[in-house]
Amino acid sequence: MANNPLTRHLDEVGESYGAHMVQAGRFGFKMIGGGLACLVHGVFPFLFSTTGSRTIRELHSGMTKRVDAPNWERHPII
Repeated sequence: MANNPLTRHLDEVGESYGAHMVQAGRFGFKMIGGGLACLVHGVFPFLFSTTGSRTIRELHSGMTKRVDAPNWERHPII
């Protein structure tokens, strides 16, 4: 069962299908929102001047906390 492409990643991140779908959806919508803000900022530089970079920082922080906390033994620092 370890080679099942449907469950391999879920096992790696230690999440159920539903939990992973919620997390992936949350990340996806945040990326879409940040991307749209960047597009608007390109046309109107006075709008959303920090939204894109803030979104990236928040997503990176959230991703590294999720990966490092439960799975540090699977992703050693060495």
